[in-house]
Amino acid sequence: MLKYGYGGRILRVNLSAKSYKVEELQKSWIRDVIGGRAANSKRLYEEIDPKCDPLGPDNMLIFGIGPLTGTVLPASAYYTISAKSPLTHILGDSAAGGQFGAEMKISGFDQIIITGKSENLIYLDITNDNVQFVDAPHLKHKTIFDTTKFIREEKRDFAVQVACIGRAGENKVLYSSVVSSGNRKNGRTGMGAVMGSKNLKAIAIKGKGSVEYADPLGLLELVTKMKTKIYQHEEYDKRHQMGTTMLMNDLNSIGILPTNHFQQGVCDYIDEVSGEKLAEVYKVKNKSCFNCNVHCSRYYVTDKIEAEGPEYETLCSFSSKIGNDDLEFALEMNHYLNQNGLDSISAGEAISWLIECQEKGIIKPEEVGGYQIKWGEKDKIRELAEMIVTRDGIGDKLANGATNFSKSFSKEAQDLVMQVKGLDIICGDPRGIKAYGLTYAIASRGGDHLRAEPYFELTRKYKLARQRFGTEKAADRLAEDGKAALVTWSEKIALLTDSLTMCKNIGLCMDILDFEEAAKLLTMATGINYTASYLEKILGKAIETDYKLNLKFGLSTDQDTLPDRFTKEPLTRGESKGSVVNIEKMVKEYRDLHNRE
Repeated sequence: MLKYGYGGRILRVNLSAKSYKVEELQKSWIRDVIGGRAANSKRLYEEIDPKCDPLGPDNMLIFGIGPLTGTVLPASAYYTISAKSPLTHILGDSAAGGQFGAEMKISGFDQIIITGKSENLIYLDITNDNVQFVDAPHLKHKTIFDTTKFIREEKRDFAVQVACIGRAGENKVLYSSVVSSGNRKNGRTGMGAVMGSKNLKAIAIKGKGSVEYADPLGLLELVTKMKTKIYQHEEYDKRHQMGTTMLMNDLNSIGILPTNHFQQGVCDYIDEVSGEKLAEVYKVKNKSCFNCNVHCSRYYVTDKIEAEGPEYETLCSFSSKIGNDDLEFALEMNHYLNQNGLDSISAGEAISWLIECQEKGIIKPEEVGGYQIKWGEKDKIRELAEMIVTRDGIGDKLANGATNFSKSFSKEAQDLVMQVKGLDIICGDPRGIKAYGLTYAIASRGGDHLRAEPYFELTRKYKLARQRFGTEKAADRLAEDGKAALVTWSEKIALLTDSLTMCKNIGLCMDILDFEEAAKLLTMATGINYTASYLEKILGKAIETDYKLNLKFGLSTDQDTLPDRFTKEPLTRGESKGSVVNIEKMVKEYRDLHNRE
């Protein structure tokens, strides 16, 4: 049994039989994947039936943490949920911070593997030495906040950490979320729908163990240096004040802020919906994930609500992307989506796609039950979000995702869905950030940026780009040369953060973590000898495991591409004017580096 860093145990739960068993985590199994996301993917690759129904009892729902989750490492809060995605039918996973992952660590479990389906709505009550299957009819249709509150009151313990679904998950909306710590969302790929399909409302966990390190003094010394590096970073103050919402103005300034569903990259009312305005007018305090010294999350108050957030993706999805210039409305929608457990990226895509299709006459009101909606119509947008959550009317079709719904209409309507492999892309127009475009195209869970997060291309660190990637153009966001090498490197760092675990905003975007430092952290924490070269090697293999898993799921490599809007239609305004993405060139270079056909 592993002694240091890890909890050292795996919990397997069968909901159909209402049974569980505990297994030891073997060093021989974990050493090649470290933990977290990579370990979850390895588990799926080895054990899942690739032909299983994503919403059936045979799908595996895996909660995973890493050896540094919940430790003295800054921002070591993250945990990953993995399964076969009901939205895309390929590898699905999503990570979140907050407090749940740290509590899972001191429960002694490195993975919680859930199969089967309960006959009735339940929640799991997990401690270090016991699992209870608690009937939960009283939690049906409860919000995230109320579910968390009820469970804590039942247990008479407000230190219990709860990961749960809202109404969207119960109704199996294919892009519903799992939410913990009240507002921290495992948002993407429909993990909430998988949980809902198993009649599992929540997992409540309370640990009573501790974390031991192989070299605690050495680890503390290295971590102290990393904390200082974070405080001294040139973006620290900005990230502390605004979190990811700083990107509203940043991306608008370079002409890639999605406006009216990616029709433009410049928003004329940016000052009304910016991260700066949110911080100045509505933010009342900062909030933080476990052991983070950036405290990038924000708590805000308006005349109607008070809540945490939003992150950039939610703010953009419900402001510029849908033609809304009212910041208070975006803040209202952030609260609504979080408390009902709905992914803001896919919800924003479904709504903005429908608006554009109706604007262009591609989808007529009579084709969607008489429903009609225009840019910035707040009452209609609010109403449509509720219809998606409840699967009422047209919302029932939109709840299956824009890609799936679009198949009922013309090819023109299908081509307007901004997705890759069925997953809606983020709020960053790839025409002005080419490495991100490549990342969307090749990401193993679909149109995603977090598989690589090649933030480096925005830094203009040309000398370092030449050293790392052989060309200064790797640090030029409008260039395509060197981007395959950048994405290949960034993929490994991204997987490294997800496996340790650590927040990507700090470990990757702020360039705090590298292979040398990670090898020292792992060795000091776990007592297992890691080197930088060995980490690069095993992370590369783990990335190929994701690729092979998707082949098992039936994914075709010809889906490594982007929507025509990004490859054929140049931006017409702003600092990225005239730019399109030559995705075929970059994908070929990427495949050559990975020895893929």
